[in-house]
Amino acid sequence: MPLLQVRDVPEHLYRLLVRQAEKERRSIAQQAIAVLAKGLGAEVDAKARRREVLAKIRQSHPGRGKSLSDPVKLIREDRQR
Repeated sequence: MPLLQVRDVPEHLYRLLVRQAEKERRSIAQQAIAVLAKGLGAEVDAKARRREVLAKIRQSHPGRGKSLSDPVKLIREDRQR
């Protein structure tokens, strides 16, 4: 994913962003993306994005796409080592 760095953000805008992030229970970076998306008229749908990523994974691994491992099971196995 591309990286965006913004310098010289006015203090009052930064404080507003921080307050909104806290209110929405997001990180500052997540809130900045949400505000940018809304301002550009391109709403960010996290669930839709996850579905797209999973579809890409399934396409890139045709034999394994239908049976992705259960992450809970993998974590438990890893903790038992």
